[in-house]
Amino acid sequence: MNSDKNSSRRRQEGNKSKPLNRKTAKPLSRKPVKKEFKKITPAKKSDESSGIRLNKYIANSGVCSRREADTYIEHGSVVVNGKLVTEMGYKVQPEDIVTFDGTSITPEQKKYVLLNKPKNYITTMDDDRGRKTVMELIANASKERIYPVGRLDRNTTGLLLFTNDGDLAKKLTHPKHNVRKLYHASLDKKLDLSDLEKLRGEVVIEGKKVFIDAISYVNGEPKTEIGIEIHSGRNRIVRKIFEHVGYKVNKLDRVVFAELTKKNLPRGRWRELTNLEVTNLKMMK
Repeated sequence: MNSDKNSSRRRQEGNKSKPLNRKTAKPLSRKPVKKEFKKITPAKKSDESSGIRLNKYIANSGVCSRREADTYIEHGSVVVNGKLVTEMGYKVQPEDIVTFDGTSITPEQKKYVLLNKPKNYITTMDDDRGRKTVMELIANASKERIYPVGRLDRNTTGLLLFTNDGDLAKKLTHPKHNVRKLYHASLDKKLDLSDLEKLRGEVVIEGKKVFIDAISYVNGEPKTEIGIEIHSGRNRIVRKIFEHVGYKVNKLDRVVFAELTKKNLPRGRWRELTNLEVTNLKMMK
């Protein structure tokens, strides 16, 4: 038993180490840890999430409306950066070069010009028969290429709007927007009250329904002078309405178009729309 105790004591004493000499002891070596930080760059947006749709770009350039632009794109009239594009949803980027029928185009500043059209001018961009066109009357109105919104026939006078805003032009000519058009018609004979009553509301012209919003005699004038309000844009529709009940229109003047009037605008003259007028047109439902 004693030998076991002595051996145990010796083991404990042997385990006691000498005190550490801090002057001679070597410190533990630690290699510095180099931390690397990677810069996170956001993913670039694809062309589909930026840019402007090709048909809108063309419309903004004053060439035509968006709907017409779709047709031109489909038929191969548009080239972007030297490559033919027939994809409807193609997005044009700021650095792209777009050509339409071989001519470079760029979005233009929007222009809105109101003309009080005189008689004997046709509503077209040009005429191969040499007749006078409304474009001659607004030749100095804008450096941008503007075009008429809707039509007035050669013998009809009054308000005609020009713009390069394809979206607004489409809105003002589409039947669903019920754009107000008020005409002063001078007939070849007095309009009987019974015939006037026939023209209230809906009539059928050439197999198609036409709704007449309002019709009445012009106050203080002979009963040959009639005011008629419609929203249809069909060709020569006012003349056809009166022919339907046996009258001929000698003179026809559009005095209101989409709440625009001829106030302070002499026949044959034009003016730019005010900012308020443009805003009101765009807010129309």
